[in-house]
Amino acid sequence: MAKKTTQKITKSMEETLWDSANKLRGTVESSEYKHVVLGLIFLKFASDKFEERRAELIAEGKEKYLEMKEFYNMKNVFFLAPESRWSHVMENSKQDQIALIVDTALHTIEKNNPSLKGALPDNYFSRLAMDPSKLAALLDTINNIDTVGDKEEDVVGRIYEYFLGRFAAAEGKGGGEFYTPKSIVNLIAEMLEPYKGKIYDPCCGSGGMFVQSIKFVQSHQGNTKDISIYGQEFTAVTYKLAKMNLAIRGIAANLGEVPANTFFRDQHPDLKADFILANPPFNQSQWREKSELEDDPRWSGFTTPPTGNANYAWMLHMLSKLSENGTAGFVMANGSMSSNTSGEGDIRRELVEKDLVDCMIALPGQLFYTTQIPVCLWFVTKNKSRRPHPEDPTREFRDRRGETLFIDARQLGTMIDRTQKELTKEDIDLIASTYHNWRNTPSIPTPSIPLKGEEAGGLSPLQGGQGGREGWVGDIPGFCKSATLSEIAANDYVLTPGRYVGIAEEEDNGEIFEEKMIELTATFKSQLAQAQELDQAILENLKGLGYE
Repeated sequence: MAKKTTQKITKSMEETLWDSANKLRGTVESSEYKHVVLGLIFLKFASDKFEERRAELIAEGKEKYLEMKEFYNMKNVFFLAPESRWSHVMENSKQDQIALIVDTALHTIEKNNPSLKGALPDNYFSRLAMDPSKLAALLDTINNIDTVGDKEEDVVGRIYEYFLGRFAAAEGKGGGEFYTPKSIVNLIAEMLEPYKGKIYDPCCGSGGMFVQSIKFVQSHQGNTKDISIYGQEFTAVTYKLAKMNLAIRGIAANLGEVPANTFFRDQHPDLKADFILANPPFNQSQWREKSELEDDPRWSGFTTPPTGNANYAWMLHMLSKLSENGTAGFVMANGSMSSNTSGEGDIRRELVEKDLVDCMIALPGQLFYTTQIPVCLWFVTKNKSRRPHPEDPTREFRDRRGETLFIDARQLGTMIDRTQKELTKEDIDLIASTYHNWRNTPSIPTPSIPLKGEEAGGLSPLQGGQGGREGWVGDIPGFCKSATLSEIAANDYVLTPGRYVGIAEEEDNGEIFEEKMIELTATFKSQLAQAQELDQAILENLKGLGYE
């Protein structure tokens, strides 16, 4: 009961913060004020952690160490000089120079903590010339957040995630540069199971893939010290968002020295990752000039990606970064599954023939704030052969060479408002367990779902006896299909799941066809008669208004 109360308070706090942030609109562009709000939340969080550690030192009788960085850094706490502490900001919050005071606080934190280099807003508050009274009101709202009081609840992480999503929705297309919907990120993490090894995202946005990977490890009682994180981001302001997002959660990551173009300035040239999670820009045009990167080693063994669309360049870049047993899961526009433009079909054929495509998933529409383009998930791997599972001795990867799993998830998802849909936990569990039951043996249990033809509460065809431990049972028409390379070749190497899974079987209700047709014909005639009556009534009404 206590936890539910905490959640209600937190939700109300998030909404209150959003309302306060919205008061800045008119003087500050939405694309700018997210940095204002998130920068202040970070400042409050860093200060709360600092004061908490400071109190510990005092309780331990170590007052002489209160201004020594080492005694904060050893506990993964950022050291804050007096002028960068939240208490100093609030003491001066009603001053006309409050914007400069905030900028100074953030600059000082970054200067004193090298790991935050390039992470915090740089003179945003002074440069944006905000109304001091509106900024003071926002500071008062944030001042009410206890970011460290609830050890079980990641309060500041939830607020940060909430704001990233709201800002992405508010900014429309531009929001896609820094935010991937949470349910999609959760699905990729559940599919890949990044327990141990190197995790990479070549276009990391605000770092959501990394955050969810860490959450996956924690939720499965793993050790977060067993993973290391590498990423890169092109846009400078988004690079800052990522560094802040990771910093507030205590996640160490190598995002490169500076924001940079992954194709032209790869800051991890020798990396071989065990897991790659990514949402590259959709259908990125003019990503290189014709003469550039023609003989790049990342395309070795494949047709060179076309200049007009970077979809396959991103794929081949990620493939080049995979370790011997690595797997990559990434979002792509649906066109990537069937396009034959400028050699894209040749690259797709080469990927299939080299047996690198592990799984293809068609997602439902309306999942993104930023685009209505239908999207899909690709999973590619360099090793489909039988081998032990790295974390679970009861499971192993079965030999699935020459096979690719297709999942059509377009019928899944739940509308959360008039325009937005999300995958529920049940949807994610169903898709992920379908993949794991196909990939692993023995398998893990598959959730019971009401697929067509099932009795309420019955087992899905993926579930065997003994809680699903019998493994992969077979294809489900309309939902999933394990296809061979020859079947894919027969479909001209098109990877659209709908081509393979077919149509869901309709349940036979026992009615005789002739009797059903007589009934339908009678209903149709009755509807035609009603339509004629309505047409006549409309004409009479128009006549009464003087229109004949």
